[in-house]
Amino acid sequence: MTETPRLDLLIAQHGRSILIALLVLGAVALLATGWVIATPGTTTVTEEIGQQTVETEVETSARVVESGLWEEGTHLENNPAYITNATPELQVTAETSMPTDDTRVSHAIQLRYEASRDGQAFWDDTVTLEPTEAFATNQRAVTQTTIDVEAVAERVTELEDELAGISTVDIELVVVTSYDTGTHEGTQTASTPFVLTGETYYLEEHPSSSDTHPLTQTSEQTESPSSALLGALVLVALGSFGGAAFVNARSDVDVEHARQRIHEQRYAEWISQGSLPMWIGDEQVSLDTLEDVVDVAIDTNERVIQDRSRGLFAVVSDGVVYYYSDRGLWEETAWPDFDLERQSLETDSSSETTPPDDATTAPPTAEEASEQPPKLDDLPDPEDDDAWQNL
Repeated sequence: MTETPRLDLLIAQHGRSILIALLVLGAVALLATGWVIATPGTTTVTEEIGQQTVETEVETSARVVESGLWEEGTHLENNPAYITNATPELQVTAETSMPTDDTRVSHAIQLRYEASRDGQAFWDDTVTLEPTEAFATNQRAVTQTTIDVEAVAERVTELEDELAGISTVDIELVVVTSYDTGTHEGTQTASTPFVLTGETYYLEEHPSSSDTHPLTQTSEQTESPSSALLGALVLVALGSFGGAAFVNARSDVDVEHARQRIHEQRYAEWISQGSLPMWIGDEQVSLDTLEDVVDVAIDTNERVIQDRSRGLFAVVSDGVVYYYSDRGLWEETAWPDFDLERQSLETDSSSETTPPDDATTAPPTAEEASEQPPKLDDLPDPEDDDAWQNL
């Protein structure tokens, strides 16, 4: 027996069910371990493989229509300043470099009028100029428009007259670029002040804008099985099969014996080890359970004596022995158990090999006679005070 009689009792009562459950659990854990190893998980990994850049440049040009500083017909490009009479029209070109030919690009070239006082704007108006040309080729998108400088100057004069001189009107050239590369979408804005001085005009700078986006690629990567999960499954499998082996080894546990061990542990503080002679007490009262014996001990304030040689528990009070034994009655606990059936079989077997009646058989020696089991008729009277000495 183990030192855990409650476990022994559980195994004795439900050992088969526990064994089957542990075997099933172990098999499932093994199958799960194999499945985890055979079917590793995957994860989606995004990595950068390049970049996409969308860049817009704004350029200006004008054709000389009146000879003077330049001959008529001269084409000026990106001048820091233009003379209004010589070049009354300014051509603005927005050019966007595309990462692929499939990129879609559109431009909106605008003039923005704004009135402000003390550095704070209180009115504005945006005019989108009609494009004179728009095309896309060789990963370039180009949009051109023409600004009538004299018309713009007249519009400024009208606005300043309406504002009654309380504010000046500022002009800003704005280029809005919208694009779609297929993987990225966006909008760029490039702007610069458009300055009119009466006889000349110019852009304070040539505006530009640029956006850079990462070019990514996704791929599926196989993950290594979780070592923690595998370890847990292996532990479950080993624990289940180990538990099944333990339960199988304890399958011969007797239910009643296990219960008695539980009672022995439960009432250990009331039980002492000892030896009870046959002649103790005037009367012997057989009780049904060990609990009954402990109850008597509690009621009489006595100790329970456990006689292991006789396999009984007893309380002696006022000449009366209250006892419990799984061997039977008081007298039946006095003598060791003899396997009479086994002895009978051995006797029958030996008789088959007994020589004929006329054969001479030597009497047994004293040593052989002492080794033979005693006959029931030869056992001493249990009521005799010298019974144990005679044994």
